[in-house]
Amino acid sequence: MDLDWSPTDLAFRDEVRRFLDENLTPELRRAGRLATSVYPDHEASMTWQRILHERGWAAPAWPVEYGGCDWSLTQHYIFDRESTLAGAPALSPMGIRMVAHAIIAFGTAEQKAYFLPRILTGEVFFCQGYSEPEAGSDLASLTMAAVADGDDLVCTGSKIWTTHATEANWIFCLVRTSRLERKQQGITFLLIPMDSPGIQVRPLVMTSGEQVQNQVFFDQVRVPKANVLGRVDDGWTVAKYLLNFERGGAAYGPTLQVMAEALANQAAALLDDPAFAAKLADARIRADVLEILEYRTMSAISHGRDPGPAASTLKILGTELSQRLTELALEAAGPRGRAYQPHAAMPGGPVADYLPPADCYLAGEQWQAVAPLRYFNDRAGSIYAGSNEIQRNIIAKATLGL
Repeated sequence: MDLDWSPTDLAFRDEVRRFLDENLTPELRRAGRLATSVYPDHEASMTWQRILHERGWAAPAWPVEYGGCDWSLTQHYIFDRESTLAGAPALSPMGIRMVAHAIIAFGTAEQKAYFLPRILTGEVFFCQGYSEPEAGSDLASLTMAAVADGDDLVCTGSKIWTTHATEANWIFCLVRTSRLERKQQGITFLLIPMDSPGIQVRPLVMTSGEQVQNQVFFDQVRVPKANVLGRVDDGWTVAKYLLNFERGGAAYGPTLQVMAEALANQAAALLDDPAFAAKLADARIRADVLEILEYRTMSAISHGRDPGPAASTLKILGTELSQRLTELALEAAGPRGRAYQPHAAMPGGPVADYLPPADCYLAGEQWQAVAPLRYFNDRAGSIYAGSNEIQRNIIAKATLGL
């Protein structure tokens, strides 16, 4: 594996850097820099998506015929890396990086023609309806019912931990259309307008105070059968396909390197403490190793080889190292990290029952105020997109034959 970029790759990197320099405003960089989770400020994210769409780079991983870019795998990695290093706000993954790929693979011509252009522009903004109060990591145990009635499916039940349900105008859901021998059977993948009669959204307050997650209730919601993606009772096939993009959609290495570098600068005084310095050095080494693993995976795919359970491996390493870095940041923040100061950040949603001080005074430096918010948000990293325990089971089965 050659770790040096080719002249073509270096020219592409320079092109991306010029674009980022010219289009990332201070406000957008601030939204990226002060995001407290994988979901940045919604308005900033949508503004950046519109800028990328004008350039033709909003969905580079899509097939070219639907608006994607004819990039090599290396160029995709370079684009993600340079965007992270420049502080660009992330785009919501629900539409562009997740359900769009399922629509491309399983959708009808009518579904592709309607949804794909509107996902690119942001006119259609999806949230994800998978987890239920009694069906999280064991997703196949879901019970939200969808009963056939003429040309419609009538949906009753609820979904939980639904990110940006208050902003979304569509939700992609897994629903139970029948009960068969295996619980993975009888599940259907359904696209539902959020303004349908019978839908109620109830925000959930996270430990950081943000209202990003929600519970969504469905009371006799009628959805046309034309909104089924794939086949009725075969939604598990669509969901498994989509999970490949949810778990392996972006590079962890650059983000973790940026986090570690920022912490080294912010907590420079603590680097004289051998114990803290050793912990931070270990995290920085692990971030560099993770990037090499991503390079190896990228190399294998580009040469047509099966990377194996790489998405599960990278998901475990990436999320747990991110949690480690947020722990170190909270440790470095010291007593000032105990204050609740969400006005110091740009969270992915409104903050419940909180009014910032009139003068926006911060106890300590901004990074110290942001540290606990990121710490609390990042506790979910080892749970979302399939818990890390599930990922270890996948590795044990696929690699060790257990």
